[in-house]
Amino acid sequence: MSVSRHPVALRLEQQVGGATKLLATVMALPLVDGIFPALVVAGVLGSAAGVVETGILIFGGSATIAVILAEMDGTRREMVISVLLIGAVIVPVAAIEAAFAPTLRGFLELAIFERFAGLVILSIAAKTASAEFGEYLPSPAVIIGLGLVASFDPAGFAVETSMEYVVNGTAAAAIGVGFALSVALLSPHLRGRVDIDRFRFGSAVALGVLALPILLRPFGLMQTEAPIALAVLGVTALFAYDPNADGIGASESDHGDDDGDGSIDADDPDDTDDDGSRADVDGPATPDPTDRPVDAPTDSGGFVDDDVAVAATGDDGDGEEPSSPFTEDDSRAPWL
Repeated sequence: MSVSRHPVALRLEQQVGGATKLLATVMALPLVDGIFPALVVAGVLGSAAGVVETGILIFGGSATIAVILAEMDGTRREMVISVLLIGAVIVPVAAIEAAFAPTLRGFLELAIFERFAGLVILSIAAKTASAEFGEYLPSPAVIIGLGLVASFDPAGFAVETSMEYVVNGTAAAAIGVGFALSVALLSPHLRGRVDIDRFRFGSAVALGVLALPILLRPFGLMQTEAPIALAVLGVTALFAYDPNADGIGASESDHGDDDGDGSIDADDPDDTDDDGSRADVDGPATPDPTDRPVDAPTDSGGFVDDDVAVAATGDDGDGEEPSSPFTEDDSRAPWL
């Protein structure tokens, strides 16, 4: 990738190609791999905090930010339209998958399946943090498939649905799309000021924090409604953002050229040299060494005295390269 080497986005980029297709794949991956239905079945979306955390970390997250800021080109309007078109597909599919969650819960042993759901989130966190470490882990689809086999219980099978699951699932997907939309709208300001790799590591930690309550639920640990993962993500965003960094519109040079053309304007009183003096646009940039002051001592022939010439030019006529009497910061002749 051009800016960030995000492991998940980089792997998908090599397969799909194109910034818009890559963003669509990244945001739809939880629906395809079964991550989102697994979280719905595990009861992660049972609270408002869980809905927000799932929307931002699963549908949004560091991969979405990496694609929008590092790969997507075009105007802000074009990026917004692309995100809205992707959201028009993701939100209805998320609602349909959430509608089947009660049916899945009917023939699954939830105590077992919840642990596999937690392992899925941990594997995503590991793949997000390190591509090398992620190569040794199975894909989320494999983990979820093993969880379905291990927790399968046909005795409780019954086709049912619940509007609560549909509403929460739709809200989570909509929050993820809204998060991507806000990043697209702020991309001219965020690009160059957000350390994507630092945000990626923080997102991996937040995903791990999201998985811990699911894994520790059988032991009664970390069972709280506080959005801890969301707080970790907020701290991550704070440390990843550098307001003093040069954005995409920053000037490459700040040496008195405030009109951006690389030259110093003689009519502009603000255009000055580095030492605070005004530049003479019409005159020579450096003094002519052949010029001498009027009161410079001369010999009887009208020429400059040899000692004065040696002091002024540093050339004693022996053919060796003279040493400059000037410093790097001083462009004035010795007599000035």
